[in-house]
Amino acid sequence: MSRLAPLQPPYAPEIQQQFDRIMRGAPPLVLFRTIARSPRAWEKFSAGGLLDRGPLSLREREIVIDRTCARTGCEYEWGVHIAAFAAAARLTDEQVRATVLGEATDPCWSVAEQALIAAVDALHLRATLSDTEFAALSEHYDEAKILEIMLLCGFYRTVSYLANGLALPLEASAARFPERT
Repeated sequence: MSRLAPLQPPYAPEIQQQFDRIMRGAPPLVLFRTIARSPRAWEKFSAGGLLDRGPLSLREREIVIDRTCARTGCEYEWGVHIAAFAAAARLTDEQVRATVLGEATDPCWSVAEQALIAAVDALHLRATLSDTEFAALSEHYDEAKILEIMLLCGFYRTVSYLANGLALPLEASAARFPERT
């Protein structure tokens, strides 16, 4: 049970319009319905501008989001993204598992993806990148992509705070964290 009850339909027309735009016809997520209880919080959250694809490929974007959510222990958002985007991002079962249980150096990732995951891990652990980590990232990603990576890490850390702090129930169609074997 969520610590705050999510909005129930019918939604205010402007909220319904935003849900429709973001969800593309699917029912709105519990996360969105809960944040939308506060018009100010919903406005700030939805205006964050990171709910679109941006300069990263879908695969790069999903690796950043999935790893950030895994590092913050946010099974809610990780599961939503795996269910909705892992196949389209061409993430293998091994890679999906590695977003939660793997290391940046795992051989299932390309060299560019290893640098990407190392950057996500560094930002999570230290809220900064070393010169070496930034240089490794810069070998594969331009300035716009590096900024997007950092913004996505921060945005999805915020999403994780919301989902975890509100104790949101997992979406029925979402994936679940893999078990350690």
